[in-house]
Amino acid sequence: MRKGAITRDAVLKAIAEYDELGQSEFLARYHFSEARSYLLLHEGREYDSKAIAGVAHKWDHGRALLPQEFSGGKDHAAAWLKRSGFEVKSVKNPDWARDEIILACHLVMTNGWKGLDADDPRVIELSGLLQLMPIHAEADRNEKFRNANGVARKTFDIATRHPDYRGKPTKGGALDVEVLRNFLARPTEMAKVAQLIRQGVTTGELQTLPLGDDDDLSDYSAPEGRLLMSQHKRRERSKGLRKKKIAAVLKHDGTLACEACGFDFEEVYGDRGSGYIECHHVVPLHEAGEGLTRLNDLALICANCHRMIHRCAPWPTPEELRDLIEHRRDTAARIPAQQNQAREHAGHIA
Repeated sequence: MRKGAITRDAVLKAIAEYDELGQSEFLARYHFSEARSYLLLHEGREYDSKAIAGVAHKWDHGRALLPQEFSGGKDHAAAWLKRSGFEVKSVKNPDWARDEIILACHLVMTNGWKGLDADDPRVIELSGLLQLMPIHAEADRNEKFRNANGVARKTFDIATRHPDYRGKPTKGGALDVEVLRNFLARPTEMAKVAQLIRQGVTTGELQTLPLGDDDDLSDYSAPEGRLLMSQHKRRERSKGLRKKKIAAVLKHDGTLACEACGFDFEEVYGDRGSGYIECHHVVPLHEAGEGLTRLNDLALICANCHRMIHRCAPWPTPEELRDLIEHRRDTAARIPAQQNQAREHAGHIA
């Protein structure tokens, strides 16, 4: 039996059995608990999505899945039901993303590091802005997604974690503290980041980013958040700009080599590597804004160096990474020489 291979007809049979037995008896018979993450919607009624998906297996494969054999989340039950053409909605809202916390933290900072109430016009405005952001899929949001009450609570989560706060902090989370520390360490820069996110969402530029294609962002360190990082990567992947940059470098230098480590794809791979190199936008995210990208804003680097630049914030420039590489090479070259000198010295003593 292949988990998740359920047909629409099997799901409808599970729904019919659910209706016939009632929720309590259906869940007890198949040893399921009430849904905690997602609900199946069908003909105006709500069903425990994980239980329905598990019992649907009975009609397609001869036995129902046990609760411990799969999850009720978007990687298992919810995804299987959607694939069968059913509507699934989230029971609880997703955790706050860094981009959202940046906007909330900026609001708290402008309010003198004090939390704000739900009826504050600034909270209501931020609530509407957060609902426009494309970070969370519609299916993962419920009717209370980032409403004014939730936004107000988040401002107090942040405010009560400030070093000067003397009372008991509210629940909050580790990411709230991390973003707060970013603001305390780099207030001007982080305020600019918040401004860019707000501006991009308001104008619509950041509302249409294909975030689903950026799964590798988990390998990148970007305190500025996912939206600006996605915008940054989209600029780096601009075929037109990349071609112009390569043409300018070839006209000036005659060859393409990584500006950090000197790796030349054509030299190593021959014709297969001819003309290949990656493009890196060297302007920091909080400074890039929505302006036009100039060729001088771009650097040509190999894939390895590109990854190393993005891996830890603050990002080094290609020149800084080159200095690091050369220092490592010099150190590696000195060690064998020092070892040989030590051996010779030991031999003389013997």
